Amino acid sequence: MSNVLVLVDHAAGKVRKTTAELLTIARRLGEPVAVFIGEGVQDALPALGQYGATKVIALTNPELSQFLVAPKAEALQQVAAKVEPSAILISSNAEGKEIAARLAVKLDSGLITDAVDVQEGPVTTQSVFAGNYTVKSKITHGTPIITVKPNAATPEAAETSPEVEEFDVSISDTAKTARITESKPREATGRPELTEAAIIVSGGRGTGGDFGPVEAFADSLGAAVGASRAAVDSGWYPHAYQVGQTGKTVSPQLYVAAGISGAIQHRAGMQTSKTIVAVNKDPEAPIFELVDFGVVGDLHKVLPTATEEVTKRKS
Repeated sequence: MSNVLVLVDHAAGKVRKTTAELLTIARRLGEPVAVFIGEGVQDALPALGQYGATKVIALTNPELSQFLVAPKAEALQQVAAKVEPSAILISSNAEGKEIAARLAVKLDSGLITDAVDVQEGPVTTQSVFAGNYTVKSKITHGTPIITVKPNAATPEAAETSPEVEEFDVSISDTAKTARITESKPREATGRPELTEAAIIVSGGRGTGGDFGPVEAFADSLGAAVGASRAAVDSGWYPHAYQVGQTGKTVSPQLYVAAGISGAIQHRAGMQTSKTIVAVNKDPEAPIFELVDFGVVGDLHKVLPTATEEVTKRKS
């Protein structure tokens, strides 16, 4: 069976859920080989083995973490030359997509970004043109390189005992032109990362700047909090939480849009969500054309009632 490279998405050795999803998808295509960049590979090993990695290639060159993405693309090129994979899977975040693009050029291979499903072939499913069309695509030239959106697959355990192979890569001077001089971790909120969350509750213009009900409902569900462009532009919520064409693209199991009209800019960032619920006072709001469930009402009354009921049922 052919090898499928999976670039591990992690923070200091803690494997993110997106990697478990990629490994699950990789098992449909062949034997998953995880590529781990940075320190903490031994801490990550149990999680990688839990989801079926047959081998872990550890890239420990410190220069990979001292510069922006160019060295990582070069490193993956060298790993691909050694492993000769049938496909390469990468998380579809900002860094992952840039790495994938650079790697595609280096390998003279086709690239598909923001896949919401990958099946044997590999044949991918994408939501394109602001979510108005769903297309199936297949790369016909070179090694398929695919970036996959979070929540594209449900992680399925498949216990293995992967061996760790340290692989020394060389980084060119050309790739070292953008050095990282300082980095600060984002302040913890206790909520899931927006792009990885299974449940998201977003607020828009209808909040009037009061995100209290949105945050309380999100916390009752263990959800992430998002915001529309109107809310962000008004200074009501930080830009890092904007969902939409000019913000972050999400695909959770459940998306709750509170006080969001449903402009195409916002819909483009969330309409691949599995289940969509909207709360809006305007029964003619465009968001209702998209939803699975809609509530016509004031979010400041609806969300506290829903929060109370969720809390009651949990206890």
